[in-house]
Amino acid sequence: MHKKYCLVVTDDYSRFTWVFFLTTKDKTSDILKNFIKEIENLEDLKVKIIRSDNGTEFKNKVMDDFCREKGIKREYSVARTPQQNGVAERRNRTLIEAIRTMLTNFKLPTTFWAEAVSTACYVQNRVLVVKPHNKTPYELFRGFKPALCFMRPFGCHVTILNTLDSLGKFDGKSDKGFFVGYSLSSKAFRIYNTRTRRVEENLHIGFLENKPMIEGNGPKWLFDIDSLTQSMNYVPVTADTSYFDSPTMDVDNGEPKIADDPQKQVEDSPNNENAKQERFSDDSSTKDVNAAGQHVNTASPDVTTGSLKLNVIEPTSIAKALSDSSWVEAMQEELLQFKLQ
Repeated sequence: MHKKYCLVVTDDYSRFTWVFFLTTKDKTSDILKNFIKEIENLEDLKVKIIRSDNGTEFKNKVMDDFCREKGIKREYSVARTPQQNGVAERRNRTLIEAIRTMLTNFKLPTTFWAEAVSTACYVQNRVLVVKPHNKTPYELFRGFKPALCFMRPFGCHVTILNTLDSLGKFDGKSDKGFFVGYSLSSKAFRIYNTRTRRVEENLHIGFLENKPMIEGNGPKWLFDIDSLTQSMNYVPVTADTSYFDSPTMDVDNGEPKIADDPQKQVEDSPNNENAKQERFSDDSSTKDVNAAGQHVNTASPDVTTGSLKLNVIEPTSIAKALSDSSWVEAMQEELLQFKLQ
């Protein structure tokens, strides 16, 4: 059965943390009883107080009888007041944020959430520093500094030496997989084998830390937007701008068709090439005339028709108008006076 719940136990003094995975919440009492017996035997210490919320997995007859027999005091936080159990709540938040980042960074699906929680807890016990003592939880709880040289990035590619199957003389000896954690019962790494699709513990592996996560390792619908659109049979709509920048084609012979607008015919006719060249020969004069027309439009909205008449000039007469500089100056003075009135 798949694990659905995670039980987080934190030492109040050293902040050392343990995580346990459960299929149902009714297994909590058995796990806590076995954990307390084990930790008291290994560390030669006694559990004095247990603080938890009011959940039925903690507050039940089985746990009450066990704590009464062991002489352990029970403390409960007030309902809807998680700040009274701040140590456990903060540790849960830290683990959740860590595994979200780990799974997203290496594009792994959420089915690896338990491995990510176990790895995050393992690393944080050896890396985080407790402020009052300026030491890691591992150093406070075990009494010596931990070794960190064997740690590797979660989710990186690995090659696994196949030591489980009976191989032939010319069969391949290595499999591909991902690094998902550290073993708590032996000096080995936990590896997900992509061939067998199982998590196994092995020490004979090679880490490919610099190999990037390629497309297709995770669920396509979650990490590839193109595959998602293909599964939905979505056809992208592209904007067609040919109507604005291409000439009209004649349906009969496939040749460009001349526009029906007479004004456009005059402007595009071969005889008007000289007028076009003269029109753009003096850009400064053209800008002055247009600027004068804009002043008339903004100064008096009531006389917009008059300003439009001043701007409408035949293309063939633009060259003559621009060649006469005195005409431009007179027009500017007339417009200025019209604006002042």
